[in-house]
Amino acid sequence: MAFQFPVHVQASRITFTKAELWIPVVSGVQNAAARNAINADIRQQVRELAADQGSLDDPRAEMQGYFELKTNEKSILSLSLFNYAYTGGAHGLTLQKSLTFQIATGKRYSLAELFKPGSPYVKRLSDLIKAQIKERQIATLGEFESIAPNQSFYVADRALVVYFDLYELAPYAFGFPYFPISVFELADIVSPSGPLAPMIVND
Repeated sequence: MAFQFPVHVQASRITFTKAELWIPVVSGVQNAAARNAINADIRQQVRELAADQGSLDDPRAEMQGYFELKTNEKSILSLSLFNYAYTGGAHGLTLQKSLTFQIATGKRYSLAELFKPGSPYVKRLSDLIKAQIKERQIATLGEFESIAPNQSFYVADRALVVYFDLYELAPYAFGFPYFPISVFELADIVSPSGPLAPMIVND
């Protein structure tokens, strides 16, 4: 398999009243259509995160956007977009949206597309997360049963990292609960055409 070299990711600053957003802009992609699709998808998700925060009418309101690069190798780009806003009340709220792309085509993957069709990925991941909750003694808001089929995730350092939004699994003070799972634990159900497959291959 021919892998594309890491792409260039630069931060672009966008400001509007009470808001400063730093968003990733991708360049160095051989396929211009793929590059445009990736950047358009990122911009759309940034807009949606800002919209989800609601009104900034409160005199004390503010919004900050930033991102973290998780994977940029083996033709896979995985990153997380964050939006923090204070809109009134006891404290601000941070929203997160993670995106995982095939660089060569610009395709963005859902969680289900990481695995072979029909594979029990929901149960496999849920069982591994249950074990981590117990081992790490995470205080959940209720008994954890299962992830959603479209649960949030990113790819980083030969691991699939599944996570939950604030208040989704644990109290606000815990932050985002992240559950890293080695790709080697999932090798038998990984889709050979998905973004986890290249991470299993030894360099």
